[in-house]
Order: sequence, then C-alpha cells, then structure tokens
Amino acid sequence: MPHDRDIYCKSLARWGEDAQFQQAIEECAELIVTLQHFARGRVERQTVIDELADVSLMVGQLAYMFGEAELEAAIDKKIAKLQRLLAEE
Repeated sequence: MPHDRDIYCKSLARWGEDAQFQQAIEECAELIVTLQHFARGRVERQTVIDELADVSLMVGQLAYMFGEAELEAAIDKKIAKLQRLLAEE
C-alpha cells in the first residue's frame, strides 16, 4: 500500500494515532456485523465490499504506523505456516 502513504501521513497528522486506532477498531467491528448480516442474507454483497474497503484503508494506516516492512515479514511467516498446514492435509 505504498501508494497511499501520503494520505495516511495526512490522516495521522490531522487526527493523531489514538483516533486512528479507534477508527480501525470501529471499522473492524462494522465489518464483523456486516459479515454476520451477509451470512443471514440481510445485506447485499456490495455492503460487504464497502466495509472491506474501509477496513483495508485502516489496515493500510496501521501498516504505515507500525512499519510496512515488519508487516510484510509477519505476513510472509504466516503464509509459510499456512502452506505447511495445507501440505499436511
């Protein structure tokens, strides 16, 4: 998500880290509720996509805040673990 660094930097400068942490929590909670509603047929697919977009933007900000290289390294480890688990089956 390097192409979004400028907007992440501006968001952090305007609202601060604490507000962005809270926003990330709120967006994740909204996605959880939306997924539950989707599973019950109460919302459309586009609603899930919209919530995923919100969460994706917040994850991008969190990655920017915590360090994109560290996140990529952690993702690589998780993918390797998933590959091992899938190979065992």
